[in-house]
Amino acid sequence: MASTTRDIPVQGPHGTQGLGHETTNIGMGERWISAVGGGALLAYGMLRRDRSSIATAIAGGTLVIRGLTGRSLLYRLVGFNQVGGTYPSVQKSKTINRSAEELFRYWRNFENLPRFMDHLQSVRTTGHKTSHWVAKAPLGSSVEWDAEIVDERPNELIACRSLPGADVYNAGSVRFEQLPEDRGTELHVTFEYNPPAGFVGALVAKLFGEEPNLQ
Repeated sequence: MASTTRDIPVQGPHGTQGLGHETTNIGMGERWISAVGGGALLAYGMLRRDRSSIATAIAGGTLVIRGLTGRSLLYRLVGFNQVGGTYPSVQKSKTINRSAEELFRYWRNFENLPRFMDHLQSVRTTGHKTSHWVAKAPLGSSVEWDAEIVDERPNELIACRSLPGADVYNAGSVRFEQLPEDRGTELHVTFEYNPPAGFVGALVAKLFGEEPNLQ
């Protein structure tokens, strides 16, 4: 199935996010933990003064800088910001050589989604507008949630969100735009999620931010 894709820049509270954008993205609690823990590692490494402690001292110094500046490169790479309550989001557009009606029907059966979304393990329909989702997480674990459809327009739009109690809050929509002259359909996919705090949460965010492998 022929397709083309393009990324859409995601606008954050300070404009388009990029690797060169210097902004605080770590909450105060995690900054204190980084600074104190990093200081302890740095002191331990400097006191030992042997070859094996060099890596410990470097790691400690990195954590101290992280705590003092409130900036995390990993968080910036995955679009995660603990400050200001902003959630990372993914926006994609893709043209597929199929009709909007066919794509809508395929997508509306959520149990088809793990076939082209690598981070999904399974989706099970539980009602006319509800479903249960299981996604991959770091270290061989998984996260689960129940979701409901909040807006649906045949052959045009599907929007859903997680229900209370989800391991990871998320909401998303897909819009189907039929192109003229039998040029297929352009999909506009938007996905927002709130991963758990910390390093593991950032890895979860990276998984959720993967582009769907639409064919």
